[in-house]
Amino acid sequence: MARYWLSYDLGLRGNYEQLYEWLDRLDARECGEAMATFESEKTREQIKSDLGKLLGKSARVYLIGKKASGKFTGSFILGRRRRSSWQGYAVMGSETEEEE
Repeated sequence: MARYWLSYDLGLRGNYEQLYEWLDRLDARECGEAMATFESEKTREQIKSDLGKLLGKSARVYLIGKKASGKFTGSFILGRRRRSSWQGYAVMGSETEEEE
């Protein structure tokens, strides 16, 4: 059985009830806001298919799991990456000028 971590963003009108029911059937555990972990015999593709049927086109779901090599891998199984809300907050190499 494989362990997965699921991050989800369903938007304001997303089908949270069906997602929560699906997670509950898997005895998933919460890992913070919009994040859960669970174990399953299913493959990434099977999980993608299950969630695609439940959640529709507007959902964004990121799934993290282990490959056979033991390395962790993650990718969006529904939706895609957006511009980061924190982009532009870090000061990048700013030079300060001294006044005399």
